[in-house]
Amino acid sequence: MDYQVTIRYGKKKQRYLSLAVTAPDAPAALRLAADGIPSDLAPEVDLVELRGAPDFDKTFSGSDDS
Repeated sequence: MDYQVTIRYGKKKQRYLSLAVTAPDAPAALRLAADGIPSDLAPEVDLVELRGAPDFDKTFSGSDDS
């Protein structure tokens, strides 16, 4: 399954890093995301959010049906 991981970091000014990972389940996705955090940012991380990535092929048809 495809996941989107958002990582919030920064002590004075909060910033965000977004990662895309493919894993069989959420725990494996979190492990991959953890490996993707640059080591210099790791001490400043205070929030990690994991979501199933949207399937744009299914959600966007390219036509305006409204």
